[in-house]
Amino acid sequence: MARHPLLFLAWFEISLKFVLKRHKPDLLFSPDGFLPISSGVPAVSVIHDLNFEHYPKDLPWSVITYYQNMFPRFARTARRIATVSEFSKQDIIKHYGIDSNKIDVVYNGCSDYFRPLDEISRKSIREKYTGDAEYFIFVGSLHPRKNLVNLFKAFDLFKQTDQNGIKLLLAGARMWWTNEIKDTFGSMKYKDDVIFTGRVSDTDLSGLMASALALTYVSYFEGFGIPILEAFHCGTPVITSGISSMPEVAGDAAILVDPFNTESIADAMRKVANDPVLRNNLIEKGIVRKELFSWEKTAGLVWNTIEKSLLPL
Repeated sequence: MARHPLLFLAWFEISLKFVLKRHKPDLLFSPDGFLPISSGVPAVSVIHDLNFEHYPKDLPWSVITYYQNMFPRFARTARRIATVSEFSKQDIIKHYGIDSNKIDVVYNGCSDYFRPLDEISRKSIREKYTGDAEYFIFVGSLHPRKNLVNLFKAFDLFKQTDQNGIKLLLAGARMWWTNEIKDTFGSMKYKDDVIFTGRVSDTDLSGLMASALALTYVSYFEGFGIPILEAFHCGTPVITSGISSMPEVAGDAAILVDPFNTESIADAMRKVANDPVLRNNLIEKGIVRKELFSWEKTAGLVWNTIEKSLLPL
């Protein structure tokens, strides 16, 4: 699909409308929320989150202008909306005034790649990436809303009392490596203990997750937060933010922190690093929690949304 606002308009308001007119489908299903405004075809729009409404400075001006002007119209045009959390549902209602009965919560699932590993395999992965040192892992694109600035600062605080040589490993592409992120990393006292893998395959990511001391996923905004589920499936403890959708996904199976407070994040790191009983409790709770989410359940809920969208108005 096009990735520039002018091309968005050309595709959705000209090209796609022509295709729909020619083929006359019963329904248009849009997995990323975009729709032609006046095609006349009933549509289901999947709106994952409204991060651009909360943090517009995290995206280019042209993209933000398009999103903030068009997504309210997409939401009103859709016959039904599916979204990935109750948090996102309430956010859409609040920002766009959409009737709650028009919005279905359809939780995400987790790939079958993610599973626990035996200690021999975990050790082999640690030796490859960290010289056999334990590590916290972050998973995701290196984007401002992933809160890398505060994660770096918190890791520096944690390292002041760390006696075990623990590392911080980041698995993800540097898509939005801003000056603030760059400067914060450059000023770290313990930046030599930070490891960047870049983007990795699902198989490699599963191994990295399963071999980590804990996931540190402290974004300041998420519509869902799939890495939380991936950690649960791998038997890895989770540290995540206590705001937006993350508490809804994590439940009682994670340590929830204030993502804007570096000491809160660092304190959670200390607790996980120094308390094996806590780690085991989090792992056990994660094993239970993960059963609430699956792609099979997601598929069933999506189909329910599609069926409801085809009912007579």
